[in-house]
Amino acid sequence: MNKPKRPRDVNQLAKSIVDLATQQNSEAIISMASMSSYASELGRLGGLKGGKARAKALTAGRRSKIAKLAAKTRWGTRGK
Repeated sequence: MNKPKRPRDVNQLAKSIVDLATQQNSEAIISMASMSSYASELGRLGGLKGGKARAKALTAGRRSKIAKLAAKTRWGTRGK
């Protein structure tokens, strides 16, 4: 879905912003809300399997290196 073009004239741009803020252009707001919920559902689907799929794909040695780097970053020297 394409976003509407922003007007180049400052006064027209201000009017379009006020229209959006006061929901006078409700079609654009409704479509953005539905797209947002759709995108969040898609992200959730990927997020549910992401960590498990990554852990399954990593070798034991690579997991160990990642864990050591995380511990070093977390507990390494501070304030220098």
